[in-house]
Amino acid sequence: MKVSLSGKRTIVAAWSVALAASALAAVPAHGSGGQHRYGQGDLRGDLAAVRAAGDGQVNVVARVDTPDGPLRARFGTAGRGSKEPVPWEPEFRAASTTKTFTAVVVLQLAAEGRLSLDDTVEHWLPGVVRGHGNDGSRITVRDLLRQTSGLYDYVADPSVQDRLFHHFDENRYDVTPAPQLVAIAMSHPPLFTPGPAGTARQWAYSNTNYLLAAMIAERANDRAERKAGGSGATWRELVEHRVIAKLGLRHTYIPGDNPFLVGPHERVTVDTPDGGVLDATELSFQHTADSGVVSTPGDLNTFFRALATGELLPAEQWREMRETVPYDDLPVPPSGRQGGYGLGLRVVPLSCGGVYYQHEGDGFGVYTRPAVSADGRRAVTVSVTTTTALIDQDKVNRAVEALTDDALCDRHAP
Repeated sequence: MKVSLSGKRTIVAAWSVALAASALAAVPAHGSGGQHRYGQGDLRGDLAAVRAAGDGQVNVVARVDTPDGPLRARFGTAGRGSKEPVPWEPEFRAASTTKTFTAVVVLQLAAEGRLSLDDTVEHWLPGVVRGHGNDGSRITVRDLLRQTSGLYDYVADPSVQDRLFHHFDENRYDVTPAPQLVAIAMSHPPLFTPGPAGTARQWAYSNTNYLLAAMIAERANDRAERKAGGSGATWRELVEHRVIAKLGLRHTYIPGDNPFLVGPHERVTVDTPDGGVLDATELSFQHTADSGVVSTPGDLNTFFRALATGELLPAEQWREMRETVPYDDLPVPPSGRQGGYGLGLRVVPLSCGGVYYQHEGDGFGVYTRPAVSADGRRAVTVSVTTTTALIDQDKVNRAVEALTDDALCDRHAP
């Protein structure tokens, strides 16, 4: 799920970007002359610019993992009124960064022959995507992961927007099941209908796609397990077993309907129109496969580095994941060239040549920005948490992109 809070776009808006020319994905990021130059002072200066872009009304923490060890920087406190500094490794709701975890599981199942990316939604979920012009027989699993299905984003539904923006406190513990959220999307016509394979693809970010992808993963895994005499698993269990446990991510988990964070974290607060303060730290509505992962900067760097170095996917599925279509929902990065969206992954050009991989997460007052160089040697995660007002996402995105470009190019910040 994503929350685009400037202009009330969508609650968990798609900040992520990717490269339209996927051939660039094979080129590693590099610093000038191979010299390591980006240091602690550079990170601190870049992160200060991120905080300034949030008008100083945010707490920020960043971690850069390099072959020479990690760099860390932080500004702010553990919450409004607190005198404790921001934790170095705070737990936060990763929001739409969850989509990359979900996509990895689907691609693993494809590698095992339990499903095909060319399977239609109708094949696995008969009758679920139907009505108001929606047709699951024309949408493939690949379309879901690549955001080319044209399906309406359930988060954009006026009733959902009203509950989240105007009645947040009454709905913070909402745990509506994924099929019911999909049904909300089906009450709207699609934005477009995908064309035949091989034709130019339209793109539109929709959280609905990842609810359906997870439902298909559950059904495909269940069918295969039952044939082998075993039992099925939820998408949550699939991610926990296939990704989190495999990589030993000790501070990454999926709380489901549990509204609490278990480790060190920041309080999320937002000023209300009546002059009050809303504490949005505890919530349950981000419990599904588009938004349900909780993680830390160190764990997200480990996850994205493992992805880039082939630890999570066979070569064929990793290649498929990086095949992109153009996106149009993020600022142009410092390279001056827009990126593209793959299968739950954005591929973004670097100003020093090559690309990096990332997927942002935008929740209610919490913004996650992980990225990794194409060779997996350098990774950076920035976490932004509000203390008063909701941020100007465009300004913050540009500042984070500048930090990411500097850190992954391994050069002194301007």
